[in-house]
Amino acid sequence: MPKNTALLLLATLLVSNNLQADEMISDIDDQTGLAVTIYNEDLALIRDQRSINLPGNTLDLALRGVSARMRPETALLRSINPPGDLQVLEQNFNFDLLTPRKMLEKYTGKTVELVRMNPATGKETREAAAILSTNEGVVVKIGDQVETNPEGRWIFPRIPENLRDRPTLVTRLSTRQAGKRELELTYMSGGLAWKADYVVNLNQGDNALDLAGWVTLTNQSGTTYPNTHLQLVAGDVHQVQENMRYLKRKAPMTAMMEDMAPAPMAEESLFEYHLYTLNRPTTIADNQTKQVALLNASDIPATKELIFEGQDYYYRSRYNTLGQKLKATAYVSFENREEKGLGMPLPKGIVRVYKQDSAGHVQFVGEDRIDHTPRNEQVRLKLGETFDVTASKKQINYKKVNYGHPYNYAAESTLRLELKNAKNKAVTVKVREPIPGDWKIERESHRHRKVAAGLAEWEINIPAEGKVTLEYQVLVRY
Repeated sequence: MPKNTALLLLATLLVSNNLQADEMISDIDDQTGLAVTIYNEDLALIRDQRSINLPGNTLDLALRGVSARMRPETALLRSINPPGDLQVLEQNFNFDLLTPRKMLEKYTGKTVELVRMNPATGKETREAAAILSTNEGVVVKIGDQVETNPEGRWIFPRIPENLRDRPTLVTRLSTRQAGKRELELTYMSGGLAWKADYVVNLNQGDNALDLAGWVTLTNQSGTTYPNTHLQLVAGDVHQVQENMRYLKRKAPMTAMMEDMAPAPMAEESLFEYHLYTLNRPTTIADNQTKQVALLNASDIPATKELIFEGQDYYYRSRYNTLGQKLKATAYVSFENREEKGLGMPLPKGIVRVYKQDSAGHVQFVGEDRIDHTPRNEQVRLKLGETFDVTASKKQINYKKVNYGHPYNYAAESTLRLELKNAKNKAVTVKVREPIPGDWKIERESHRHRKVAAGLAEWEINIPAEGKVTLEYQVLVRY
């Protein structure tokens, strides 16, 4: 069907829609307040306040402009002024939206009119067309002929009862007396999600950084939330999975980037979670990705570590070379403390790290994902592997020894690591070796530190364009 034909059809249908003439319709023009609280896992709480003049009897109130992915079993409609003067008898959620395709589908097996124009004369004719199928196109019977995808304009007698031009919650209400009321509709919805993204600018000495936090919102709920009071909850909120069927409908997304002016959010504790509140109203458009500022902090002390991390398998048997040109992993860490320039609980998200080159141009140097991080906790980012700092490792001796009861196995292993630094300045590296069982370092070229029950660590300085050999012998018993 041509696009202009579809648009003409939709306009005709909207104008001629008198299906719900017996309903009282409330649109978004009645809204006096709107608040959206978004959780991490595709879940949001909507609080929609409207001022409506109701008659004092039983009626059907159609609330238009609600989320297309509403979970109707969570909907609560109440009168907040005057309080208590409202009884909800029944509700129906209509999310099957009016489109030309839906109209054709609803009239499959029925006869409608098809208006066609003669291209030579410009004259229009009307023909009765029985819609046979709408699968992968339209199949109709006109007279004694069957046609597929005919050109023309469809004329339908009416709009089917279960089609709406936008998501609508229809509630049957009973009120004691007529008058204006302030109503609040609260419900849970899918299609709204948020995540935190962080941008770090590392200084030249790798010992301080600037941090900017952004909240990325995605709205695929089928409706727009204008001038809403936005709040975000960070934390792992438990949901009963069998009630999540309404969250599975997906909608297409068009990405946009908005509101990227600095506007840090206020934070507070909420149960076992954290609540972040935007300090101004914002509009969350349907099919939109939006960013708002979460936090900004400058000159945060940071620490860079270069770490060679081993494995525990080579203490159990005989091996030769265990690796050539092994690369150290580069980590950057900082403390989430108020005295260090931070102190806000950080929602989980991806941290992207940049650094300026010698010409002052910003370059990307790595990224890592962090979990929810409380105040006064360390943030540790794994950024990548070193280019100039490498190591070679081999086992130069292995022998089993007899230790008897209570040990079933005992062996001595001697390992040698040759650490190399191709940089024109000295570097400090850490060698971390997980050692199984009951272990003891019997001799070593550099002093180790036992950082955990099964972990030994050596901190070694390697001179510029130089190398250092680490050799140690360990007794392992089971």
